[in-house]
Amino acid sequence: MTDLAKNQYAIEMTNVSKKYPLFQLSNINLKLETGNIMGFIGPNGAGKSTTIRILMGLIQQDKGQVNVLGNSMPNQQVSAKWNIGYASEDMRLYSNATIAWHMDYIKSIYSSWDAGYAKILLKRFDLLDNHQVKGLSHGQRVKAALLLMLARRPKLLILDEPTTGLDPVARHEILNELMDVLLEGDRSILFSSHNTQDIEQLSDQITFVDKGKIIASQDKESYIETWRRIRLSINENTTLPQLKGIVEQRKSGHQAIITTKLFNDELAETYKKCGADIIAVENMTLEEIFVSEVQSSRLSENTGESL
Repeated sequence: MTDLAKNQYAIEMTNVSKKYPLFQLSNINLKLETGNIMGFIGPNGAGKSTTIRILMGLIQQDKGQVNVLGNSMPNQQVSAKWNIGYASEDMRLYSNATIAWHMDYIKSIYSSWDAGYAKILLKRFDLLDNHQVKGLSHGQRVKAALLLMLARRPKLLILDEPTTGLDPVARHEILNELMDVLLEGDRSILFSSHNTQDIEQLSDQITFVDKGKIIASQDKESYIETWRRIRLSINENTTLPQLKGIVEQRKSGHQAIITTKLFNDELAETYKKCGADIIAVENMTLEEIFVSEVQSSRLSENTGESL
């Protein structure tokens, strides 16, 4: 068994590609440091699920190297999966069985099962072990599936849209529990979600994928810090320069709105020298950045220009 403590990265993907008739995953390079949470964001059909299937050893990449918890995938997937916990929005439990039956079943397979922790999760998630799955709400079923995964104490959690369809209270409970998991220091999470609020709250790293390619991957704080929306007051004679890092530039009457991914204080001064007055410099949410990043990537792809 691989010595997990020696691994700096829980996940390493190097130049990974996978080709289908109507879709291609191209040159994916991805690293998730041990003990970190990576938010994995992309539109439908962007390649998130294909990437996760490769990481899980469910499909084999055409090219490139994949290493998960020190194991080469897919050849060493059996060894890796003992320490991987996977959950998705469409996970199925046995409808006629109770939560307790599922807990006993998982316990019989995994020696790492923590019965005490399972009881704590039952209470935190407001679940009863004698409840049958068919009588649970969608949110309760998601929490039951996460309980079964977390109580195994896996080293790596791979979560594919786990909070989809949950009410705000259930989402809050699950996100809090995932944060507690990270307190142990050597556990890692890959969190795929359309909900950018969840990603922004939970993640250390951000990775955007679109059309089978990674368009950005960076630690969250420094990444968000470089994005700004600048509102300018201009006149009809003002000519705005084409500066590096400008993702979008819109004019309407005597106002202009600039979106940049390379903001610094000198940028604002440059616009002032052109005769523009700075109305506001605004921070951007991760959702706004996500939309701008995808749009700029597609524009660059169509025009052949680098923004």
